[in-house]
Amino acid sequence: MALESWLTKVRSAMSSAKSSGAPPGPGPRNKSTVGILAFEVASLMSRLLHIWRAVGDAAVARLRHEIINLDGVRKLVSDDDDYLLGLACAELVDALRAASDSVAALAARCADPALRDFRDAFLELADTGRDRHRWAAPTWKEMEARAHKMDKQVASTTALRRAMEELAEAEHGLRKLLQLQCGGGGNGKGLSASKISVAAEQQQLVFSKKQEVKHLKQTSLWGCTFDTVVASLARAAFSTLARIKLVFGAAGQQERHPPLYRSLTLSSAVHPSVDAPPPLSRKSMSMEEMLFVDLEAPKRGGGFLEDSSAALTPPPGTLGAAALAPRYAGLVISIERMVRSPRLVGPEERDELYGMLTASVRAQLRARLRGAVAAADPGLAVQWRAALVGILAWLSPMAHATMRWQAERSFERRNAAATADVLVVQTLQMAERDKVDAAVVELLVGLNYVWRFDKEMSFFAVHRQQLTPAAEMAMQQ
Repeated sequence: MALESWLTKVRSAMSSAKSSGAPPGPGPRNKSTVGILAFEVASLMSRLLHIWRAVGDAAVARLRHEIINLDGVRKLVSDDDDYLLGLACAELVDALRAASDSVAALAARCADPALRDFRDAFLELADTGRDRHRWAAPTWKEMEARAHKMDKQVASTTALRRAMEELAEAEHGLRKLLQLQCGGGGNGKGLSASKISVAAEQQQLVFSKKQEVKHLKQTSLWGCTFDTVVASLARAAFSTLARIKLVFGAAGQQERHPPLYRSLTLSSAVHPSVDAPPPLSRKSMSMEEMLFVDLEAPKRGGGFLEDSSAALTPPPGTLGAAALAPRYAGLVISIERMVRSPRLVGPEERDELYGMLTASVRAQLRARLRGAVAAADPGLAVQWRAALVGILAWLSPMAHATMRWQAERSFERRNAAATADVLVVQTLQMAERDKVDAAVVELLVGLNYVWRFDKEMSFFAVHRQQLTPAAEMAMQQ
């Protein structure tokens, strides 16, 4: 009887918990609570924080002094600093625009009219610099404090997801134990003493997980109202846009702004000028100063967000315009692998590589190999190996960056919480096709010679091992 009573209580408790987990009825608080959307909000919050940190001091310094000065970028994309920085700026703005669209969708659920006005206010900030609700953080330090709080909310929401999954798993385990009891006729005879102990431990695990989930729902984004969440997201979006304009304000349009604009913004840090006065401290600089001066600056014909999206369209003659960047990236990576071990390249690998070539590369390759001397020359083989290593040193990083950049922007990972630090300027997307073709053909010609040389040397070595000592001595004479 005691066992039957215990099992009845467990089933009753699970049924009660299931009922309490049903969708809540209508009410003012329930309508404004984020609830299950907390996980999507956490992902959106992470994306905004990533963009914010992509325009921090360290990231901008790396962009200015490392990324745009990569040999591959200079050789294949452009050697114009303004153009390269403009591409980086456009990509950050476009990512922020996509995130702001998601914020606007959440804002429609808010009770506060100012928050429901998010989309129009964001466009106004982008095009005119006017922050009608003063959502942009006045200083770097204040936004960093906000970012730290948002990081904690994201972490807590991630923990909630994990706890809910563990609770579901624990409840499933307990349900299976109860099914065993039901299979024994409903009187508990289907459970041994050891199984009863396991069931009791499982029930305790379910109880503790429920308590953990309850606590995390209160401390994470789950229990926040839409107004609270959107207010936080709006401040992050506005602060990030203000920061982007602060850092890249002169990118591609230095002549359009008065000298005062260059002195107040951080553009002089990105575009050093002997005529510009020293910029203010980045972390103490007021974003309101930048927004005020931006109001005085001449405006371009199109909207700021639209112009940024248009700037990301690959120009004619680039691999991106021909939708060939991923194909060339895969080709370069395959060549890189073969260069490491040319002796392991067999007929199948050569055929597979040839199948990856475009018509333009095949035509140039046939022209280069026509009438080529097949005689093995150790000195020439050494030179070709050095040339292959030299070309791959600047071309291979762009190929790998292209594959990562494409993967990050695939449909499946578009809403991922984290984004890797790969910008389009680092990829083959904007690379001139003719220049990439020439580099690839050079790699293939060199690989062909090294492969043939190694093959001949291997054949000679095997043949030499089969010679008798007398024959080998005769060859040496």
